Amino acid sequence: MEQNAEILKKAISGSLKIIEQDREKEIISRRFGLKGNKETLEQIGEMLSITRERVRQLEKAILIRLQISAEENLIPELAAAEKILIRNLTEMGRVAKLSDLADKVYGRTSTASERTGIYFIATFAKNLTVVEENDRYNAAVGIAEYGDSLKIRERVDEIVSIIKANKKPMTLDELDEKLNYEHPDHIKAVASISKLLATLNGLWGLAKWPEVNPKNIRDKIFVILEAKKQPMHFSEIAKEIKDSNFKRKNVTVQAIHNELIKDPRFILIGRGIYALSSWGYKKGTIAEIIKSILEKADKPLSREEIVKHVLHVRKVKETTILLNLQNKKNFKKVDKNLYTLA
Repeated sequence: MEQNAEILKKAISGSLKIIEQDREKEIISRRFGLKGNKETLEQIGEMLSITRERVRQLEKAILIRLQISAEENLIPELAAAEKILIRNLTEMGRVAKLSDLADKVYGRTSTASERTGIYFIATFAKNLTVVEENDRYNAAVGIAEYGDSLKIRERVDEIVSIIKANKKPMTLDELDEKLNYEHPDHIKAVASISKLLATLNGLWGLAKWPEVNPKNIRDKIFVILEAKKQPMHFSEIAKEIKDSNFKRKNVTVQAIHNELIKDPRFILIGRGIYALSSWGYKKGTIAEIIKSILEKADKPLSREEIVKHVLHVRKVKETTILLNLQNKKNFKKVDKNLYTLA
């Protein structure tokens, strides 16, 4: 990967040689962050004592000059760098979020200057195209023959629309059934460009959905239970969160228990054991559960039937259910082994 770094470094310096005036080199270097942090048009204008609009005009003119030079093969160092980027993009799905591409090219977590260096090259290289970062899209680089910036954004928007219409997170295979891509990994590459989407545990959804982008303890509890698809003790939930890939996972067992009590999405079904209300569980005492079962049945039920129904929604001992059945204020025995509401 050190060889890649050296080739890209030479391509950047070779491209800057095309720019003759020092002021213009300064503008491009600062706008793309080639020597440090990226700077705004206003910041560069103040530094050079020119207007924001003048900086914008000069930047545009410089990039056009670089594009022409690239098309005419006047930047010899550019070809090798372009080849590296295209080879990696081909493996990633022909388009990729800038940070993902840079990490792959360098074989490690890339630095900000390394990412901006790749973006700078791709901006004018004839076989590459870029997607500018804004509120909807992450900065991205693609192979030009795969589509220009507009085409890439349309593909991103298509994936977002499908997920929105589905109203719940989807796997790549589920998305693949609705799209015409060569491989699900290509869908992943395109979806990663969107700032409106997030992914977790193999699921893709809107960034505002807690299932894929949990922002607080309650959301993380929900994600754990949804993934396990079975009731869990609050101490087990705490351990799962600590072992997860959430950004913030240092939580106490007591904090988990407190949040479980407060949120109506979680139902206590046994001693410290919680389930999701969406699974059909309902809050209430054992007596209230028995009452709802008998009301729904609208007829007397045997002791065995009542126990079976209660154990379906609560993890308690059978003796606890039978003790509640003996409460004559709530329940009445109408036959040897049949019970109804008092």
